[in-house]
Amino acid sequence: MSPALTLPGRARPLTVERPPWPAAHRPATTRRAYAAAHVAARSGGEIDWESTLAFREYLWSHGFGVAEAMDTAQRGMGLTWEQARELIERSAARAAETGGLLVCGAGTDQLSAGASLSQVSAAYEEQITAVEATGATAVVMASRALAGAARSAQDFRDVYRHLLGGVRRPVILHWLGEMFDPALAGYWGADSFERAAATVLEIIADAGAKVDGIKLSLLDADKEIWLRRRLPHGVRMYTGDDFGYAELIEGDDQGHSDALLGALAAITAPAAEALAALDEGDIARYRSLIEPTLPLSRTLFEAPTYRYKAGIAFIGWLNGLQPEFAMVGGFERQRSDEHLLRVFELAAGCGALIEPELAVERMSQRLGTRSAA
Repeated sequence: MSPALTLPGRARPLTVERPPWPAAHRPATTRRAYAAAHVAARSGGEIDWESTLAFREYLWSHGFGVAEAMDTAQRGMGLTWEQARELIERSAARAAETGGLLVCGAGTDQLSAGASLSQVSAAYEEQITAVEATGATAVVMASRALAGAARSAQDFRDVYRHLLGGVRRPVILHWLGEMFDPALAGYWGADSFERAAATVLEIIADAGAKVDGIKLSLLDADKEIWLRRRLPHGVRMYTGDDFGYAELIEGDDQGHSDALLGALAAITAPAAEALAALDEGDIARYRSLIEPTLPLSRTLFEAPTYRYKAGIAFIGWLNGLQPEFAMVGGFERQRSDEHLLRVFELAAGCGALIEPELAVERMSQRLGTRSAA
């Protein structure tokens, strides 16, 4: 019998069914998909390395590559560069053991405010070198420091051309909208999408084979499709659209997006099953599996969007992938109890809760604790 509980403010008990997903999936063959993973912590705030790395193994077991030390891992929001470097090294060692795909964020978060363009370039180079030393692919993350130091689109072109000229293997560029980080407003030295996109396309064209793809996180499917259709042949569009990934991954007669998404760390099993259906050319089944995950993802990423990380950790805890609902710097407190109740309901509805009995037990304990408080 499936477990059930009555949530505060709801008239009827919620029954949590056990989803029919297998325990593991093969990597997708028609799409490349990376899940951006969070960092588990203990209640005291220290990193829970065992759970953090076990979560990566969980993602690999369902066929996803891991996007390490990205925004989802609280870069610039609790995780220091020193911690990120250790995270990258530990994950790379585990990836070498398991054969899992790994890309890692390289940014400039070791800098203090007011850095110059030359300091920004040097910081980027330090982090790219650290990532490449592990054998992983670097994701050149959007930089708050560069956004603050640059005075024109030419400054962005100069920094990126310099960096791309020195990389040892193709990298993924990273365009993160201000809804994810307000400090990135006006990135690429432009006040409009069209002008920013022109700069990005110029940088990619000049880099040649040094760019594997670009991760776009603007939460605007039309803009993503527009840019995707203008990328040079062989350069991938990695959707970072946690609102519209279903149609973007499916694509159209002019192409599709691959994926680098924080949402995949929350909807792991149903998303893996959906990608397997897409590999088989079963579009109807793909849609029937992926579309029910959208309400959950859109709730996780509702404004203020950058707080989505708390919901991903919450689902990980409900699924038994970490012993405590805790994040670095107490970030788990960034979402309200009502928000987390809706996350629980929607996760149950789309099959994202893979251990229903445990999920209900933990949710009941949390509700009891909250009521007592």
